[in-house]
Amino acid sequence: MHKPWYKQFWPWFLIAIPLSSFGMGFFIFHIATTTNNSLVIDDYYKEGKVINARLDKIEKARQRNISTELVINDTAIAVKFLSGTPTTGEALKLTFYHVTLEDLDTSALLSLDASGVYRGVVDHALEGKWQVTLTPLDESWKVQSTLYLPQTGPVTFKPE
Repeated sequence: MHKPWYKQFWPWFLIAIPLSSFGMGFFIFHIATTTNNSLVIDDYYKEGKVINARLDKIEKARQRNISTELVINDTAIAVKFLSGTPTTGEALKLTFYHVTLEDLDTSALLSLDASGVYRGVVDHALEGKWQVTLTPLDESWKVQSTLYLPQTGPVTFKPE
């Protein structure tokens, strides 16, 4: 005597495949519609203009022959100018942009100490790949580079 169809394995197995596909599709649709993708740029024209302005600032740093030595120990940061030292002694801004996670972006305000070294701190220790930018407060020039942190010892930091 045969069992009824609903007591056998194979019909339920064959029904489970499309049902799991629908369930997974609804889950992916939910994730796609409720989360924010911070890597997508809405206004490409505006972003292109900003890129050109950044290139001008990098060129100004090249003209001033700015070269620094960057040391990062956990949360403490020290920047020593090898050439192109700012004459005003105003504070500098060192910004760390994580390459994929916008929430990890952070910046440090660096002030000049008596020995001629700019020092500051960040909120948390930095690990991984970072886009690092050094600018004065008036943003008249800019030095940027990609770093893998943590680093052992000083890193030469100059316009690329």
